[in-house]
Order: sequence, then C-alpha cells, then structure tokens
Amino acid sequence: MKITYKEIWKISLPIIAGLIAQNVMIVIDTAFLGRVGEVGLGAGAIGGLFYLAVVMLGIGFGTGAQIMMGRRNGEKNFHQIGFIMDHSFYFLFFLALLLFILMLLLSPLFLQYTVSSNAIYEASSQFMKYRMWGIFFAFVNVAFTSFYIGITKTRVLTISTTLLSLVNIILDYCLIFGHWGFPEMGVGGAALASTIAEASASIFFIFYTYNFIDIKKYNLFGFLKYNKVMLKSILNISAPVMAQYFISFSAWFSFFMMIEHMGQHALAISNIARSVYILLMIPIWGLSSATNTLVSNLIGAGRSYKVIPLIKKVIVISLLCTFVVILLMLAFIRPLLSVYTKDTLLITDTIPALYVIAVALILFSVSMIIFNGVSGSGNTKSSFRIEVVTILAYLLSTFIFSRILHSKVQMVWCAEWVYMIVMGTLSVIYLKTKDWKSTII
Repeated sequence: MKITYKEIWKISLPIIAGLIAQNVMIVIDTAFLGRVGEVGLGAGAIGGLFYLAVVMLGIGFGTGAQIMMGRRNGEKNFHQIGFIMDHSFYFLFFLALLLFILMLLLSPLFLQYTVSSNAIYEASSQFMKYRMWGIFFAFVNVAFTSFYIGITKTRVLTISTTLLSLVNIILDYCLIFGHWGFPEMGVGGAALASTIAEASASIFFIFYTYNFIDIKKYNLFGFLKYNKVMLKSILNISAPVMAQYFISFSAWFSFFMMIEHMGQHALAISNIARSVYILLMIPIWGLSSATNTLVSNLIGAGRSYKVIPLIKKVIVISLLCTFVVILLMLAFIRPLLSVYTKDTLLITDTIPALYVIAVALILFSVSMIIFNGVSGSGNTKSSFRIEVVTILAYLLSTFIFSRILHSKVQMVWCAEWVYMIVMGTLSVIYLKTKDWKSTII
C-alpha cells in the first residue's frame, strides 16, 4: 500500500463526503429546532448527546472490529474478515437490546435528576421516547461502516450517509412542523425522523453488500457458530475503545449539563456552537478514520516503519483542510448562524464561542490524527488511558470555568483547548517512548 498524499486523500475523501452528508442532518435538525425555540434547541442538545453517549459503546466496538479487519486486510487474510463481521453482528445485537432496555427504564429518571429546567426535561424525554429505537439500526450501520473502512473501500459510505441525510431532512420538515399531512410533533418529530433515516441506511447497506461485494472472498454472512475465542479477540481491542468513546461523549454530555445550569440562553448558544463545531470537524474526523485503518493495514503488511511518515502526511492535509474551513466560517459567520436562528441576540452571543472553536479546530487537526495513530496500532488500552487523563483535565477545566469562575459561555468552551493539548501531548509521548510496532491483534 502506498502512503502518498494522493492515496491518503483517496481513502479519506469518501469518508469525509459521507460525514458531510451525515452532519448536514445535524445542522438541519438544529436549524429546524431553532425555529421551535430555545427549549427545542436545548432539548435537542441534551437528548441528542445522551443518545450519542450510549451509541458510542457500539461505535467503539465497531472501531475495534475495524482495526482487526484492517490488519487482516493488510495480511490478505480476507476470509477472516467475514468471521469478524459475524461476531460483530452477534455482539452488537445483544448490546443494542441491553442498551435499549436500559434507556427505556432509566433515561426519564436520569434526565429528571440532571436537567434543571422542567421545560427542557419534558422536551428531552419526548425526544428520547422516539430516538432510543434507532439504536438497533445504528449498530447495524456501525458493523457495515467498520467493514468498508477496514477493507479501504470507503466510497459506499458517501452514498449511505447521503441517503440517511436526505431521508432525515425530508422527515424533519414533515414531522417537526406537521407538513404534508404528517402530525406536528416538534422535538419528538426530529427524533423519529433520525430513527427512520438510520433504518433506511441499514436497508441500503444490506442491499449494496449482497449485490456489489464479493461475498465469498470475504466470507460474509456465513453466520458461523459463535466462537468465544474470536469474540474475546475483538473485545480485547474493542473494550478499551468502547470505554474511551463512552466516557468521551459522556464528558461532552456533562459539559452541556454544566452549560444548562447557566440558563436556556447559554444552552441555546452552545447547541448552535456544537452544530457548527461538528460540521467544521468533518475533514479531521474523515482523515482520523483513514489514519486508523491505514496504520492497521501498514502494520499488518509488515511496514510499521512507514507509520510515522504516514501520520505526518495526514497532519499536513488535516491542517490545510482546517485552515480552509476556518476561513470560510469567519468570512460567512453571520449568514452561517442565521441558518440556525433569526434571533439577532442569539447570533451575536454565539459569535465569540465560534472564535474559541476556531482555535480548538487547529489543535484538534493535529492531536486527533496522532491519537488515531496510537489506536490504529492496536494498542487500544494505551489510547484508553490517554483518553481518561484527557477527559479528567477537560471536565476539571469545564467545572472551573462554569461553576467556580462563572465565566461567559465562550470562556467555558476554552475547555476544548485543554482537551486537545493534553490528548496531543500524551499521544506524542506514547509514540516516541513505547514499543507499539509489534502489537499483536
């Protein structure tokens, strides 16, 4: 496998395009809910992050499976990839069932004790009532996404996420506001639209894989007998990533809960800022995912000496992309925010938070690539330890800014700087001081 800029971009671009399509959905959700009001924006943020924190357990498992499939792909041991997929489906189904039951029973109680505003609590509960059903389809999509990134055939992800986004946008319009004969459901409509959109992506993945992928080559859908050794091997890689992703998004949920205690206006600002932040992160996320699988493929092919040069090249691309998106954001900052709300005060008060986010993106474009180099090596226990230390620093700084110093919203967002600096520093130390090249998975 070549590690030229062209090859890196060839693998990354379809992932980025897919993420653009998927995150347009988040932007549209937030824009529609902005028309509902500040309570709708707040409930969308709280409910959405709560759901994401739970779903991250499945995505973490999928990342571990992706690393293993990438290693087998590099070794040209293609038949083992199907075996990994089978066990991914087994585990993810039972995990989805367990998490669904827990959300059904515990989410109302959890939200009641963590949300201070009764209006936001009621709207968040309504959101979760419909959103929790999406976990089954989300985990099917996780398995397929891991497979396609693992074998570096990423173009299909653009199609799947474009479909998901289009379905979601249309149903948002219908279900939030009650257009075209549909019921007017408000926040609940946004959640139901997202769930149906995830189901449509699952159907597409199954159809595409059966019709356009060499099933025999990868030994797909054999659904061979459960093998404890295989599942244990995947979990050895996945479990730290699952924990890492869960605490990472739980920390972001905690961040928003601290913001929520600052008032509905502060929460509305942060939800808009979050939507813009996620949108601008897309190139970095795509390049990070490509770094993960390319590192795994290189080690599997016995070319671990090319990992560091690969990471450096990806960082160059990442920084260039980040500077472009930041310049575009700064040039069109008010028109961008007017997509979310017509409230001029809300727009004015959100702008300082976006300036803070611009600096965070530059730090993120370096730190996230290096961090994915660590996890791509297969030593996910080390990446988990890095994440734990980083999260502790992040939450501590958020608490100091919001609850002790009583800072303005934009200053609380400076906790993102702390997160990126600590993560990047620890990842560099790991790659320079640890023997990661011989990690066996």
